[in-house]
Amino acid sequence: MKLGMIGLGKMGGNMARRLLKAGHTVVGFNRSPEVTRGMAAEDGLEPAFSIEELIGKLESPRIIWSMLPAGTTTEEMQEQLLPLLSKGDILIDGGNSNYKDSIRRAEMIESEGIHVVDIGVSGGIWGLREGYSLMAGGDADVIAYLSPIMKTLAPSENSGWGRVGPHGAGHFVKMVHNGIEYGMMEAFAEGFEIMHSKKELGIDIHQVTQIWQEGSVVRSWLLDLAERALREDPTLSNIQGWVADSGEGRWTVQEAIDLDVPAPVITLSLFKRFESRQKESFAAKILAALRNQFGGHDMRKVE
Repeated sequence: MKLGMIGLGKMGGNMARRLLKAGHTVVGFNRSPEVTRGMAAEDGLEPAFSIEELIGKLESPRIIWSMLPAGTTTEEMQEQLLPLLSKGDILIDGGNSNYKDSIRRAEMIESEGIHVVDIGVSGGIWGLREGYSLMAGGDADVIAYLSPIMKTLAPSENSGWGRVGPHGAGHFVKMVHNGIEYGMMEAFAEGFEIMHSKKELGIDIHQVTQIWQEGSVVRSWLLDLAERALREDPTLSNIQGWVADSGEGRWTVQEAIDLDVPAPVITLSLFKRFESRQKESFAAKILAALRNQFGGHDMRKVE
């Protein structure tokens, strides 16, 4: 099955490689031409150096899979693609778009007779080897047509992928998936810090992760990744405690608020990420000042 891939970064590039290894033909375009050239030479990608060239190398019904950052970049690319596509073509957004944007764009693009599918993709840099979890939103018949691609990208033909609902559902489910991920990561982080702080017991945290990997109720891929990170650097001495968020956690929290659904763990995990970026907390200064004012408690001065 032949498709066009727009965006050959870490995720998009590895997805293209997995498809190529399975015998699919992939026409690839990346904003950095050297990335496209490199994949053509090393992986057998059919290169395209413009969107027009990519579209010209595909046969109807064309399948175009976009793996670009959410927001303006995806919006502009879809606007550029639309005049070049024909009725019956399929446009897939595999980035982490806001599901509301996905619904809006689907309504507009499908009015032109072009099919749209939003697919939440999870798997990170390990997807090339392990396969990707794919959460698809859109018309059931269109997703069924795309099943050979989905089966190749997924961990197996019959697991790890599926249609989760109409337009927007794929990105909605991926949004919640990432919110849950925030909470799980925060729980591991707090537990490991508690053990790390109990100096008198001399706990080897890396050893604990290895013990938990077998038989424990908290065994998981995230735990496997924690074990790997601690194996490479047991004290994490080369890492700053600065944690970004890519948007899905915020959207999950906002959706919980809109739906009156209590989500304290996910919400707190998001705020902990904000806290990690503060070199100096003004809120903490206020707390220290208040304790000093009402109780005369010790207050550390800046030297």
